[in-house]
Amino acid sequence: MPNRMTRPIIGLSLAALTAIALPGIANAGGCPAGKELADATKPVDYAAKGVTDTVLASIDLAKEPAMIDDRKLRLRRLVIQPGGIVPWHSHADRPAIIYIIKGEVTEYASDCSVPLVHKAGDTTPELHGTAHWWKNNGTETVVLLSADLLHDEADHNM
Repeated sequence: MPNRMTRPIIGLSLAALTAIALPGIANAGGCPAGKELADATKPVDYAAKGVTDTVLASIDLAKEPAMIDDRKLRLRRLVIQPGGIVPWHSHADRPAIIYIIKGEVTEYASDCSVPLVHKAGDTTPELHGTAHWWKNNGTETVVLLSADLLHDEADHNM
């Protein structure tokens, strides 16, 4: 089963599209070979801790040529302090792309039996099969950008 970094999109993998669209920016890579496993990481009930989530901009896609009802293209800035946690959440209805600006953060994904470390300059997609939580295990503040397609205005997950 392909991991979320290699699922084909119109004949190209997301990693290839990222390399074309964002030259010089590293794709963090997906779950290492042999470590992919459905429900590998179980949901946890950690509350948000030491994290701020600021919406920088959003576009109502129903009013744009794409005419996608009930969707907003949203750009957010998350700042995660050392020891900070982005709680468990799913991207079943909210795909996103993350870009790490500063620091190093660990992702605990439902479909991978080992933690995934993302560093400054990395990008990572969060697709419909993604459920996960993140933690800043380091001593430096992490800053990242999240671009997502918000469907449910009441969804306050990070």
